[in-house]
Amino acid sequence: MVPRRAFGRTGLHLSIVGFGAFKIGRNEGIKYPSSYALPSDADVDALVARLRDLGVNYVDTAPAYGTSEARLGRALAAHPADAFIVSTKVGEARTDGRSTFDFSDAGVTASIHRSLRRLGRERLDLVWVHSDGRDVEIIRDTDVVPTLRRLRDEGLVGAIGFSGKTPDGARAAMDWADGLMIEYHLDDRSHEAVIVEAASRETGVVVKKGLGAGHLDPDAAVRFLIARPEIASVVIGSLNPAHIAGNVAVAIDAAGA
Repeated sequence: MVPRRAFGRTGLHLSIVGFGAFKIGRNEGIKYPSSYALPSDADVDALVARLRDLGVNYVDTAPAYGTSEARLGRALAAHPADAFIVSTKVGEARTDGRSTFDFSDAGVTASIHRSLRRLGRERLDLVWVHSDGRDVEIIRDTDVVPTLRRLRDEGLVGAIGFSGKTPDGARAAMDWADGLMIEYHLDDRSHEAVIVEAASRETGVVVKKGLGAGHLDPDAAVRFLIARPEIASVVIGSLNPAHIAGNVAVAIDAAGA
């Protein structure tokens, strides 16, 4: 069974390997080394069931991931509501192969309600701000932070966090965020000091693109990340249940579980 780690001060405990649900809903505008076909509904069902069998309890999606939220929500309906901790994002949407960004109060609120419907949930466990790269400006000059705080107070959202691109953005987010989603791997250690600071402030850390978007050796990449106890979970996207099981096995070994 996959070990779980505390996600900052939130009370959530995430499996050290999480599932990134990008590939179940989108296969255009990608940065992966190989193209792929979208899976069938039956394949998605089998994938989610396998995640549960392995003890992976954390799944991440986003409106920008095409049909991912809706497909994930349909598959999750076959499992108890507490079987998975699900995170999604606000700020970016994808229409006709093009991303648009909206960090206004109205846009963020509408995005949350769409995600609730698609995922079939009454409350979202964790919501990230999906930055377009203007990290500090988004935090400082838009409605997104007060809006997420309001939605958290209203009970529609649990934890809130920032999925950005820069160390400066991550540091700015620590003043309000329950957690950070950062890119960190063997070829990019620019957020290393951020990880240490986040732990000292009880801000949860989730790593995205930990395998370098498929360009790194998965065994070495996973071992490198799991060796850092400050990281609550490493989100890995794959459509191959055997690959997921292999990554989980490496993570369990690396964690000494």
